Amino acid sequence: MWQAAKPGEPSWESPWGPGRPGWHIECSAMSAQYLTFKFDIHGGGLDLIFPHHENEIAQSCAACEDSNISYWMHNGHVTQKDAKKNEEVKMSKSLGNSFTIRDVTLKYHPLALRYFLISTHYGSPLSYSLSHLEGASDAVFYIYQTLLDCEEALSRHQEASLTGGMEQNSKIGGITADARKCINKLHDEFETKMSDDLNTSNLLTGAFLEALKFINSSLTLLKKKLQKQQQLSLVQSLIETEKAVKMVLEVLGLQPLCAYREVLQQLKDKALTRAGLEEGEVLHLIKDRTVARQNKDFLRSDQIRIDLAAKGIALMDVGAETQWRPCPVKREEQAPSAAEE
Repeated sequence: MWQAAKPGEPSWESPWGPGRPGWHIECSAMSAQYLTFKFDIHGGGLDLIFPHHENEIAQSCAACEDSNISYWMHNGHVTQKDAKKNEEVKMSKSLGNSFTIRDVTLKYHPLALRYFLISTHYGSPLSYSLSHLEGASDAVFYIYQTLLDCEEALSRHQEASLTGGMEQNSKIGGITADARKCINKLHDEFETKMSDDLNTSNLLTGAFLEALKFINSSLTLLKKKLQKQQQLSLVQSLIETEKAVKMVLEVLGLQPLCAYREVLQQLKDKALTRAGLEEGEVLHLIKDRTVARQNKDFLRSDQIRIDLAAKGIALMDVGAETQWRPCPVKREEQAPSAAEE
């Protein structure tokens, strides 16, 4: 807190001899200047709790007895596995094992990176790995694909309702008991976990995933021939569940600024970059596979599917059509480039 002065350095007299305030003073000074001595949240890494933040509190309280910060939020460090030591080590420029956000988002969508970051509690160490980014990318693709499917189904229903003169009765059905249970559970879990020191790590599992599964199962059911009342109730259930899911995404900063179809294409483009492929090449291989299946050359057909899956491209047969989407794949961890070091 008090730095003894060397000859020729700026100093002030004190009971402990000539010296000056330690480096902690700059944070107290900036906070007081721009935020006053009372403000809500003060952040910093776990390594700053002592001595930095303790000294900051001591000197700020000495300067102003009413000094108070409502919440101290200390974040864990980003770590990466050291292959030689076989242990997690702190990511830092000095160790030459750091990556910039710009580097990461060359191959992974920013929303996938954000999902990865909030998948661990902010106060815990965050283990950086490509496998974790692969999982995060797959998770957000599933979320946005589910919401796109829901949007399109509701849009088709709205068009059918308008042409069939049903718009006046579109809400008669109310929502189903299962939908109400699903929505209430999501709201309760969201409030409980966010109130528990912003526990985002478990927020995107549990009730949130159940809500997405409910949407998908309801979409499947909606394709069947239902009585009008059942159909209206199911549609209203989808509308309300979709709203609840979007609310969670909005708060967490995971709601895309563009249309779902657009962000899904962006995620596919990133997958192609990681695979080192152009979409035209994938489509050409899909065509080759279709021909192989027609010729009952299932060995060739399976090999194309396996080879693409190994690069993070999954093929899905939907009726007579074959579509593709990104899929997680185990990738060799990369070291930072020499320029980064």
